[in-house]
Amino acid sequence: MTFVTRFAPSPTGPLHKGHAYSALTAWRAAKAAGGRFLLRIEDTDFTRCRPEHEASIHEDLAWLGLDWETPVLRQSEHRSDYEAAITRLGAMGVLYRCFRTRKAQLALAGVAPNAGDPVDGQAFRGGPHDPSEEAAFLAQGQPFAWRLSLKAARARLGDFDQLTWIEEGLAPGLTSARPETLGDMVVGRKDIGAGYVIASVIDDARQGISHVIRGADLAELTSMQRVLQALLELPTPIYRHHPLVLDENGKRLAKRDGSTSLASLREAGLTREALIEELGL
Repeated sequence: MTFVTRFAPSPTGPLHKGHAYSALTAWRAAKAAGGRFLLRIEDTDFTRCRPEHEASIHEDLAWLGLDWETPVLRQSEHRSDYEAAITRLGAMGVLYRCFRTRKAQLALAGVAPNAGDPVDGQAFRGGPHDPSEEAAFLAQGQPFAWRLSLKAARARLGDFDQLTWIEEGLAPGLTSARPETLGDMVVGRKDIGAGYVIASVIDDARQGISHVIRGADLAELTSMQRVLQALLELPTPIYRHHPLVLDENGKRLAKRDGSTSLASLREAGLTREALIEELGL
């Protein structure tokens, strides 16, 4: 089996040290295995992705000394493939429309609306709407999300324990899917189309990815991706989740928190060698 891995950032903001750690880790793994390293631009959310951020990704990775195969896959150029997958899942009866607002989702998760916790960090505890309620929302033209029904998926696939993958990073070994910790996850939205969770599994299969190397913050998501791989009859890569780069307060770096960008560090005089030493690589 040829070793093929990827670094797949979303151009929603500048890269930071955490991205550098992940990209370098994946690139070095590919080089060590005599394999292939791919760059993939995950720009499905056209409301947040910007061309200038995509350009800075290329600049930052080149500064880090990385090289990658071309052409680079851009998810915005393959929307029809993701929509076809959602249509296929819908035909299986494993999706339902969800019209709930953020406030309603937080209430279902037992979180106060002013608590500041993101909906994405909470397991969804709702379910399909009553048919008459759904019909009313559709008649009003209300926006909705397509959620994957774990109940329907289990009825089709059997026990999720049977869905396994090999983990080579944190807690290595054969791992069984536990998607219940995430609840019925959103796989697409009426307004912006397919989301990350489904687009990534389709593209991993499309590109022949043998090893998914990424941060530990995405480890929990693997269970949901494994369910989608089973439903769509896609191959399952080996997963290797690495530790996260934390700030001085022990919090993981994130674009939305304004973590210092690689470009800013570079402009301040930080060298590639100094950054790699700081990251322990």
